[in-house]
Amino acid sequence: MIYENPLAYLLGLEGVALLRGFTGERDREFVEARIAEVRALLADESLEGTAVEVDRVDIVGGYNVWSATYDDGNSAFDFDEPVIAEILDAVPAGVAVDAACGTGRISALLAARGHHVIGVDSSPDMLARAVTNVPGGEFRLGDLGKLPVDDATADVVVCALALTHAPGLGPAMAEFARVLKPGGHLVISDLHPERVALGANPTLRGPDGRPGRLPGHRHLVGDYLRAALPLGLQVRACVEPTLGDGAPESPAAPQAPRAQHLGPWEVWPWSLAPLVPEAAAAVSAGAPVEIIWHFQLTDR
Repeated sequence: MIYENPLAYLLGLEGVALLRGFTGERDREFVEARIAEVRALLADESLEGTAVEVDRVDIVGGYNVWSATYDDGNSAFDFDEPVIAEILDAVPAGVAVDAACGTGRISALLAARGHHVIGVDSSPDMLARAVTNVPGGEFRLGDLGKLPVDDATADVVVCALALTHAPGLGPAMAEFARVLKPGGHLVISDLHPERVALGANPTLRGPDGRPGRLPGHRHLVGDYLRAALPLGLQVRACVEPTLGDGAPESPAAPQAPRAQHLGPWEVWPWSLAPLVPEAAAAVSAGAPVEIIWHFQLTDR
């Protein structure tokens, strides 16, 4: 069970923002405003009794539920798809494995570039949608720790927004290297560890209506390298897209109006940040949203 207290989240944002001030990124006025806001939050009686107990949801069951709305305005796609598409544009067509293919959004990118697509996912409901969305693809039930793909058969493997659900990167990376041909390409997108640390894990409600979150593990940048390099996977590119402008040294962006309500639990923590917009902006300024890797398997 996860105990989600909105006051705790808001105080956490204020704390990180205050650290930005302590290290010299913000001025005295900003720091004093944060301390005053902390006092106001602690005195706000409307925040009392708003905590929610949230179930930890298993990956297969969670994605079966999420499959119906997964593609509906998912802003995460805006960050990784342009980068993945640019990488794939330079990769010759061949056999492509879309690992944790979900509803087939990356499978569609691969198919459009002439690849024979093998999509793998552990959620039957997500796979069913992928079959519909990418009619020419070949889709198989399986998980990242044991891909139903023969050794050295893939020219490219893509794994998008899935590894954050795995407690460790080693098993999946070993499988990617196993199914790749020598010289083959591996493209990975994932939530950035900084975003995971801020609670950016998907919410959903189970069949009984109870709130739940999919697992989210904070893989450090070095964790990817420690898992990949011993397997012969060499780095070709690493991209860390950010939310955009707003760094302290740049002209200040107009602040959004301060929100007055917590918003429904389904949109926590995204609806909570606007309650403390200056602190949230300081925390997010220049912070990466995702991390996107391009590896290539060396001849072994």
